[in-house]
Amino acid sequence: MEVSGVGVSGEAPWKKMSAEELEHQYLPRQWVVRLGAEEALRTYSQIGIEATRRAQATWKSLLHVPYGDGEGERVDIYFPNKVAEGALPFFLFFHGGYWQSGSKDQSAFMVDPLAAQGVAVVIVGYDIAPKGTLDQMVDQVTRSIVFVQKRYPSNEGIYLCGHSAGAHLAAMMLLADWTKHGVTPNLKGFFLVSGVFDLEPMVYTSQNVALQLTLEDARRNSPQLKVAQAQPADPACPVLVVVGQFDSPEFHRQSWEFYQVLPAQTLCQGGWKASFEKLSDVDHFEIIETLTQKDSVLTQIFLKTIFQ
Repeated sequence: MEVSGVGVSGEAPWKKMSAEELEHQYLPRQWVVRLGAEEALRTYSQIGIEATRRAQATWKSLLHVPYGDGEGERVDIYFPNKVAEGALPFFLFFHGGYWQSGSKDQSAFMVDPLAAQGVAVVIVGYDIAPKGTLDQMVDQVTRSIVFVQKRYPSNEGIYLCGHSAGAHLAAMMLLADWTKHGVTPNLKGFFLVSGVFDLEPMVYTSQNVALQLTLEDARRNSPQLKVAQAQPADPACPVLVVVGQFDSPEFHRQSWEFYQVLPAQTLCQGGWKASFEKLSDVDHFEIIETLTQKDSVLTQIFLKTIFQ
């Protein structure tokens, strides 16, 4: 499947854009067609808050569990009711917000439909900018996964899902060196939703006011530039790269080109089992909002992958 206007050869399209166009490409709310930009953000936040309240009222949960010493290093864990806590598939979600907004406290979109099918869901908090640097966020996400593996060693698989900036953080886990953490997590799947995988364009947008990324920082934290050399612990581990129809052309390019450089696509032995989906009729925010629904396309993809 090809994405219109996207390629992997030659100069990156964003380098030919004016500053204004580049900024526009990386402002997802500007590409929402169903609502005004600010209303789209408010709606997304409200749906997340309501889903989190509902999850806390419905499911057995452990809230604000520390996985480290930092103030932001907390997770919320939701369990299917009347089921032993350990021997379950665990779905970890890393929220978006361009690494500078968002919170675990309003991100439990998918808890209801997943917990109802016997999946434990972990919503991960991390220190957003300007308090946290990108390197710190990557380290925090790594340690949150280690925490879950050590606390629940009999898990039936750990599945990582991230949205937008969170998809970037999840993708960075394809590069993680688990040996220094003393445990190899039982990773069974990656769901990378509307992510950014080459961070160099971000250096030249207003998002970098809070992030303060240098080019070196951006390249060091760009899975797009490094994943082809990585060696997966489990060659059968599926990596699903997803983008919404109404995401911007740059978000489409980022997702498609990341999918193309995954080792499975270059027929490297031991590469990941990669797949790509463009979801129809959803924008950058709707693609996650629909996870509150058990019958949504993305919810069903998650469940099929977990229980295949």
